[in-house]
Amino acid sequence: MIIAIDGPAASGKGTLAKAVAERLHLAHLDSGLLYRAVAKRLLDRGVSLDAEPEAQHVAAALDLSGLDPAALRGAEMGEAASRVAAYPTVRAALVHLQRNFALRPGGAVIDGRDIGTVIFPDAQVKLFVTASSEERARRRWRELVLGGSPLDFDAVLADIRRRDERDSTRSAAPLRQAPDAVLIDTTHLEPDAALDAALAVIAEKRDRQDEAASLSPRVL
Repeated sequence: MIIAIDGPAASGKGTLAKAVAERLHLAHLDSGLLYRAVAKRLLDRGVSLDAEPEAQHVAAALDLSGLDPAALRGAEMGEAASRVAAYPTVRAALVHLQRNFALRPGGAVIDGRDIGTVIFPDAQVKLFVTASSEERARRRWRELVLGGSPLDFDAVLADIRRRDERDSTRSAAPLRQAPDAVLIDTTHLEPDAALDAALAVIAEKRDRQDEAASLSPRVL
């Protein structure tokens, strides 16, 4: 089973995706880390984030085993990732990496911006996780403060809105809810409640698939 979870920055989709994967014993991929890794390698090499050909080259050579999630977190890397993610060539270079990840036995949980619309349009379960921009900014602000990088709340909110605008208006795989995705608004939901909502959707989808399979004619 492939479970696609999409949504804007700081909506809670990553936390939810990880929890779902743990509960169902499935592999989990945060696709945002791929774009963060591309951006970081450009910056480490002193290459401008505006250099699309170089970004494409880095994306094509990316290896999941070499990712260091701890080194890819933070507001700066999030902003950098949003910039390189706007390049169609970079997104195209990472498609096969994401699809191959889900080929493992049992499937996978993958979260991002275009998982249910572009990467896995036929995913058995699609969720779109969102929250108000103010609530998402509060979450990101608290995360930064606890991490020792205090920023002005208004600056964080402006960054969230800027990333939303860039992600939703880019020409390549813009952020949007797939027509068959189930919306989960986490503005007023605690993580456990969001997980319960997601698991309920997944259970319903599984029941429907099992029922459809039982009604399919058997070939003797």
